[in-house]
Amino acid sequence: MAYTLTYSESAKGWPSFYSFEPEMMIGMNNYFYSFKGGALYRHNTGSDRNNFYGDQYKSTIRGVINDEPSTIKTFKTISLESTAPWNCTLTSDLGSGFIDREWFSLKEGDYYAHIRRNEDDGVLEMRSLQGIGSSIDVNSSDPSAVVVTFSFKPDSMISVGDKMHRQTPGGLPLVGSITAISGRTITVDTTVSGGSIPAVGVFLAYIKNNVAESYGTTGYYMQYDLELPEDVSSVFTEIYGIGSSLFKSYP
Repeated sequence: MAYTLTYSESAKGWPSFYSFEPEMMIGMNNYFYSFKGGALYRHNTGSDRNNFYGDQYKSTIRGVINDEPSTIKTFKTISLESTAPWNCTLTSDLGSGFIDREWFSLKEGDYYAHIRRNEDDGVLEMRSLQGIGSSIDVNSSDPSAVVVTFSFKPDSMISVGDKMHRQTPGGLPLVGSITAISGRTITVDTTVSGGSIPAVGVFLAYIKNNVAESYGTTGYYMQYDLELPEDVSSVFTEIYGIGSSLFKSYP
């Protein structure tokens, strides 16, 4: 993707990257003009932000939090000194996470949110992975509602939306998403991506919803990518600072 770069005399650097690609640019009488498709445009005159030549673009910011570079850290939260919350994607050298802008809470003028796991995060080395037991019957007549029966009542901590996994010599492949729990039976949708119907007698386990777990992300550094959706990017928004609560990770 091509960008239009702007240079700041005060910052002595290139602070902004714009998505629009003009054919020619010129400044005159304190206004910035550009040409596109043979037409002349004057910038910074309309009320809509990030709208260039009739196309609406998203606002995006990328940065890195790297306090004590030689120390592995666990990043728990994100705080935004901003007039509005942003969608936030977090990436470290050891993990990743995501925060929807609707998950932020406004506290004392700043927006705060816990870093959540990505929905498709398949890492199972978590304490939330718990064994259920071996099944005594599996009714797979409807793959979207496979009924697994046990000789006992399953753990009360199992919830609808948790993922069921089966034990194999090579690991713990996915069975499916739990859709119902009743007495000694658990109903599972095995038609989800990567799902499979378990055989009778196989040891089964469950893992809590990835997004609901707010354990943060771990690594030497954390890259953040902030984004405002197109329907919000047209509105005036300011952001002054970005922070994170973190602590040293002890393996």
